[in-house]
Amino acid sequence: MTGLPRDVTRWLQGLELTVQLMNVRRDFASGYHVAEMFSRYYPRDFEMHSYSKGASFSAKQDNWNKIRRTLQKLRLHLTEKLVYGTIHCKPGAAELLVQQVYSVLTKHRPRTAQSPELDFSDQKYQQLLPPVARSTATSAVKSNLRKSEIMALPDILTNGRRAEAIIGKHLQDKIADRTATDCGRSNLVRSRLKQTTGQNLGRDEKHSPEMCLQSPLSGAVVSYKTIKVNQPARRLPQSC
Repeated sequence: MTGLPRDVTRWLQGLELTVQLMNVRRDFASGYHVAEMFSRYYPRDFEMHSYSKGASFSAKQDNWNKIRRTLQKLRLHLTEKLVYGTIHCKPGAAELLVQQVYSVLTKHRPRTAQSPELDFSDQKYQQLLPPVARSTATSAVKSNLRKSEIMALPDILTNGRRAEAIIGKHLQDKIADRTATDCGRSNLVRSRLKQTTGQNLGRDEKHSPEMCLQSPLSGAVVSYKTIKVNQPARRLPQSC
């Protein structure tokens, strides 16, 4: 299972869950396996026959509502933003949730815990791609506004604001990328101009003849170099 620390992976394997976990994001979205993890420590409070293995959104909601109520009774806490991201298969959310469950149940912190940053957009993935291969505004909305989120809150105004926020962030990232690209090009041109100018000055100093004069006042010998100045060509008046 990628994305999880080694000690958390070993702990999960030791729980002997009913299904071998292959995809963390998909397997924990329904909440069934989360309840199963808690049932190993609180078997009387988490009775697995009352949880559904279904993948429908209604089954997910029912499972997670039961988990919330039971955790509240046991005075245990899971970050709601992690739960939300796990339900809607946001990238990185399920991995962080499993680590939090591990900490709650074992009272230990994972050795190589992930950053607690709760940004579940695909921004980091997009930054790894070249600008040409990055998503358009339409695909950014599809990637960051899941169908299950719309089903959970089927309000046109709310979902419209979400889409506007995603598009606005997408445009800001494009402007930032363009600015960084322009700055990089300007620095490259500036460095090349400096290099070319330095080479030309060195070439002129190498080929300019050095002459010596004696100062009439002190008698010291003063050396100087002649500089050749190219005069602009004069245009002759054209005859009619």
